[in-house]
Amino acid sequence: MAKSKNHTNHNQNKKAHRNGIKKPKTHQTRSLKGVDPKFRRNAKFALIGSRKSRRDANEAS
Repeated sequence: MAKSKNHTNHNQNKKAHRNGIKKPKTHQTRSLKGVDPKFRRNAKFALIGSRKSRRDANEAS
């Protein structure tokens, strides 16, 4: 008796492209989950400092 077919990928590529293979949606900011804590802490303070600087620049003009 002949062996039965275990796997085929026939037509799968065409089916995938019918609606287009889309890239994952990129969001404005990436998650900092799992990032080095020292870097996260410094980034937080840097963000606060830049906010203050931009606010002061807007008030001056």
